[in-house]
Amino acid sequence: MTNEELILQKLERLETQIQPLIKTSEKLAELKNDLIPISNHATALLINELTEVEAGFQLENFMSLTKEAMRNTENFIFALKQMASIIEFVKDLEPLLKSAVPQIIHYLNELEQKGVFRIIKATVDLRSKVASAYTAEDIDVMGDGLVALLGLSKSLSDPKVIELMEKLSKIPSRVELENAKSVGVFGLASAGFNPEISKGLGVLMELTKAMGRIEK
Repeated sequence: MTNEELILQKLERLETQIQPLIKTSEKLAELKNDLIPISNHATALLINELTEVEAGFQLENFMSLTKEAMRNTENFIFALKQMASIIEFVKDLEPLLKSAVPQIIHYLNELEQKGVFRIIKATVDLRSKVASAYTAEDIDVMGDGLVALLGLSKSLSDPKVIELMEKLSKIPSRVELENAKSVGVFGLASAGFNPEISKGLGVLMELTKAMGRIEK
């Protein structure tokens, strides 16, 4: 093989090795041509944005912010960890809220149907009417009377008192006034033989004894 043939063979090898580089260079050139318009547009947008903040931007402030950020890196890490904990808590709470919110809505709907909110509104209106009709001093006096009434209500809650009141409430329905007659001394004497009258007199005696102990 002559020297010319060897040279040509080496040139062919070099051309084969260089060919991928040439293709890569061509692709890079195409990419560069494609990016130039985009970079120009991005540069124009960046300039416009910086123009808006130019009046409020100071390099000294930026440097100060950078220094504070570097000094508080540990605080930023702590804040990010806490934020992650809060996000995790919200994620865990979300299923509970999805099941609880409909139940709360259903419960509030039941209260609305039962008229609870109307009663609350009426109570608020009543307070407004009381406030417009009475002074604070009047409310204090009425408060003392209300406390006394509550004490009386507590006394009336005794089972014996309730039983007595129930029995006394039945008396008017059992009285037959159309059968009432004048009774003299002998009538009173003979009435003692009536078991109902005798029992009534006994009850009256017990009530009289109880009334006599009121002063004690």
